Amino acid sequence: CQKVDEKSLRHGGELVAKVLQSHGVEHIFTLSGGHIAPILTASEKLGIRVVDTRHEVTAVFAADATARLSGIPGVAVVTAGPGVTNTVTAVKNAQMAESPIVVLGGAAATLLKGKGALQDIDQISLFKPITKMAITVTKVRDIVPKLREAFKVAQSGTPGPVFVELPIDVLYPFQVIKKEIAGSSTGKGIVGKVVNWYLNNY
Repeated sequence: CQKVDEKSLRHGGELVAKVLQSHGVEHIFTLSGGHIAPILTASEKLGIRVVDTRHEVTAVFAADATARLSGIPGVAVVTAGPGVTNTVTAVKNAQMAESPIVVLGGAAATLLKGKGALQDIDQISLFKPITKMAITVTKVRDIVPKLREAFKVAQSGTPGPVFVELPIDVLYPFQVIKKEIAGSSTGKGIVGKVVNWYLNNY
C-alpha cells in the first residue's frame, strides 16, 4: 500500500479532469457544489469548459444533447444528495434514448457514509435501475481505471447512462480530508488509530 503524501496539494479532481480530457470531453455541465469543487477547478485548468446550469436536471439534459451531437459521452457533474436526486428524470431519459452519458456525483466521505454526513444518501441504489452501471470510487488510485471503465460501458453495446459516485475523500487534498474526517481527534484510542490508518491509506 502506497503511503499518502500529507503535504501534497494535489487532489483526485485532477485525475478526474485528466481522464475527461483524454476521452475528448470539451464541456462538463454542472450546478456547482462543495462536494465536487475539485473536479470543476481541475477541469477548468485543463481547458474543459465548465457550464454552470440553474438545475442539475438541466446539466444532465445538456450532457445528453452533447453526446447525441458529438458521439462522445456527455458528462454532468453534480453535488451529493439533492444534487444527485435532481438528475433522475434526465438520466432515465438518457436510458430510454440509449444516449451515452457519464454522471459524476459527489458524496460524503467514505468513513462518514450512513452516519448523518452532509447530503449523505444511498445514491447507488437510486441509480442501479436506470443506468448501465452505478459505482463508487473508494480510493484515489481507482479514479482513473473506474472512470475509463465508465466511458467504455456508456458507449459499448447499447449506449446509455453510467453513474460514478466520487466521495470527497477521493477528490480533495489530504489535509482537507483529515480535518473533515478526524476533526479534532487526537488519534488516541482504537477509533483514532482506525481513522489515522484510513487517512494514511486512502
